[in-house]
Amino acid sequence: MSDEINSRVQAQEDRRRFDRARLIIDLFVDGKDITGVANTKDIGGGGLYMNTQTELPEGSVLLVRIPFGEDRQVVTNAEVVYCNPGIGVGLRFHGLSEEDRGLIEREVAKI
Repeated sequence: MSDEINSRVQAQEDRRRFDRARLIIDLFVDGKDITGVANTKDIGGGGLYMNTQTELPEGSVLLVRIPFGEDRQVVTNAEVVYCNPGIGVGLRFHGLSEEDRGLIEREVAKI
């Protein structure tokens, strides 16, 4: 990773209000420039980092569905906060209910 990307990632991590954990799960995404299955690199109550080679413009909004086992899932909108072309994107959740945020935080705490 270049120094520029490392400093951008560090700056993003410094601004986070919610803890994140290295949880790699498949998630389903739907947006103008991407539809399909991707996986996370890390996730927390405020957002996630999604591995993708698709370059998504900052400010793009995606619908994400994050399954947690057979009967639990989170479905919410997420905004692209930053993009590392060819590597992945940082997403911030929008309109996430407290119940769904709690589910994510409980899953993160298990790690």
